[in-house]
Amino acid sequence: MAKKEGTFVNDLLLTLDSAGRALSVIFETPHGWRHRALHGGSYQTYRNTVYNLAKRGAIEIIKKNSQRFLKLTAKGELEALLVKAKMPVQEKWDGKWRMIIFDIPEETKVKRDQLRELLKKNNFYKLQASVYIYPYSLNRGAISYLQKTGLIDYIRMARVDEMDNDKDLQKKFKLS
Repeated sequence: MAKKEGTFVNDLLLTLDSAGRALSVIFETPHGWRHRALHGGSYQTYRNTVYNLAKRGAIEIIKKNSQRFLKLTAKGELEALLVKAKMPVQEKWDGKWRMIIFDIPEETKVKRDQLRELLKKNNFYKLQASVYIYPYSLNRGAISYLQKTGLIDYIRMARVDEMDNDKDLQKKFKLS
C-alpha cells in the first residue's frame, strides 16, 4: 500500500471511528466530493480506498433510501484502534525504559502477530524473542487496542528505572 494511500486509509478509518458505531457516514458522490474540498485527495483515490476497505471487511457499504452509507465493522474498529495506537514521539525522555514481555500460545498465533505489529508501529526494539523495549509510555490508544483484542491477557508491561549498559539502546533511540 502506498504511503499516501495508507494515510488516506487511516484518515477514513479514524473519521468513521469518531462517528461512532451508531452513526454512518454518507458515501460521497463525485459532485459532493468536489464541493466539500476538505479531503485532500482525488475522488478516485477516495472511491478506491472505500472499496478496498469494504473488500477486506473493515467497513460496510449500506444502501438505504437510494443513498449509500459507510459503516465501520468490528474489524475496522480494531484497525482504527491500531492507527490510534501509533505513539507520537515524546519530547523529553524521563530516563526510564518501558518493557513488554509476552508469552502467547501457538494456537493464538494471530494474536501474537497483532502484538508484534503494534510494537513495530510504535518503534519498540526487540531485545529477545518475546521481550521488547521502548523509552516512552504506551498511549491510551495502544492500551485500548491491547484490551479490545484480548492481547492484554498475554503480556506484562514494566517500567524499568535502571538497566546495566543501556548505552546502545540510548544510541538507537537517539537519547544521548
